[in-house]
Amino acid sequence: MSSVAPVTVLPRKRRGVELLLVAFALALGLGGYAMVDVNVLGALTPRFPYLAGGCALLALVAHLAVRWRLPYADPVILPCVVLLNGLGLTMIHRIDLINSPPSAGARQQLIWTALGIVMFVVVAVLLRDHRPLQGYTYTLGLAGIVLLLLPLAPGLGTAKFGAKIWIQVGPYSFQPAEAAKVCLAIAFAAYLVEKRDVLALAGLRVLGLDLPRARDLGPILAMWVLSLAILVLQRDLGTSLLFFGLFVMMLYVSTERAGWAVLGTSLFAVGAYLGYLEFGHVRVRVGAWLHPFSDYDLYYQVINAQFGIAWGGLLGTGLGLGRPGLTPLARSDFIAAAIGEELGMTGLMAVIVVYGLVVARGLRIALQCREPFGKLLAAGLSFAFALQVFAILGGVTRLLPLTGLTTPFMSQGGSSLICNWIVVGLLLVISHHVRKPVVTVSPLGADAETTELVRVGARVS
Repeated sequence: MSSVAPVTVLPRKRRGVELLLVAFALALGLGGYAMVDVNVLGALTPRFPYLAGGCALLALVAHLAVRWRLPYADPVILPCVVLLNGLGLTMIHRIDLINSPPSAGARQQLIWTALGIVMFVVVAVLLRDHRPLQGYTYTLGLAGIVLLLLPLAPGLGTAKFGAKIWIQVGPYSFQPAEAAKVCLAIAFAAYLVEKRDVLALAGLRVLGLDLPRARDLGPILAMWVLSLAILVLQRDLGTSLLFFGLFVMMLYVSTERAGWAVLGTSLFAVGAYLGYLEFGHVRVRVGAWLHPFSDYDLYYQVINAQFGIAWGGLLGTGLGLGRPGLTPLARSDFIAAAIGEELGMTGLMAVIVVYGLVVARGLRIALQCREPFGKLLAAGLSFAFALQVFAILGGVTRLLPLTGLTTPFMSQGGSSLICNWIVVGLLLVISHHVRKPVVTVSPLGADAETTELVRVGARVS
């Protein structure tokens, strides 16, 4: 007669570590905020205790939601995001104080932060399992395309700085491409899981590279046409790059065929060149990248950003002691230049490392995930995040032409902030399922067996 000996082996949840890291991130953000007040105003503002309490409460709510509903989730991503969000609030507050009377940008950003954390909690509490999203492939795909093209609707779309990517409803504006990023990442992952066996078939071999079959080029050509439509109709190179790059990357991960990546890169290069020939604002951005000092009036923004970073040097001027307001759009597109000026190249590199940690942990989740939909979704969201950071920071530092994308969690703006909090929620949901224990049954001899709780994937923190 067989007997069952239950043995429980539980992985470490690391929620205590996450709480300590969140507290450290809060201390850095609030410490920077207080330093700005002291250096600019000479003393802390009377509302600082309320601000500190509100920020601490928001971070605690996010942590408790993870502890309650996603106890096995990655312990590093949330603290990194809290730190980035806090530094963004600090720099926006710094730029607010340049005006007399001070602007209210930081107050608005704090409201958007609260809404973003609410959406993060909603994802953590209500979704909890990402796998049912696979059933909404075409619904989410259609929703994403509609959101992308929504700024073209008469009476809704608003053009700013040469690109028509905003919708205006009363006094409020929204960038629907940020929400489309989430919808399309889910739709792409579900579609490619279904079609990957067909798309992985090799076609013509050129120079040792297996190109896809001609009959399978429909999806990538459709996305290329959509990216060209965004570039032509909305005149936005950044959004075009983000979504076409996201699709090509997920296609490559799904099929493991380098031919798709080569073909996709070539198609985008053709589209970008056509945009350069047809649109003056694209030529201006390329000119600012290649020879900014040839025309001070035309490239004023990029030149001032370079001077600010140069003045900051290695260690920076100190929070509140620089002049970031001389660069137009310093609180949104060029917030990285403001950080480079007041925190120096050391501070800017530290921020880039924090972004790198978020991307690395997201890709680690994808590597550990054994079911294909979660693997593709985690990889896609992480790559989109990395591509966005690379494009905007590369534009600010003149590594790349300017694209007009936002700096995640730092640039002022509600649509980007809220949608990136949703992205973080999805990554933590996937990581919870990757790391949580599952029940397996393994025999221990001819007449005995044991039930053991083990974790799917590698035993990592």
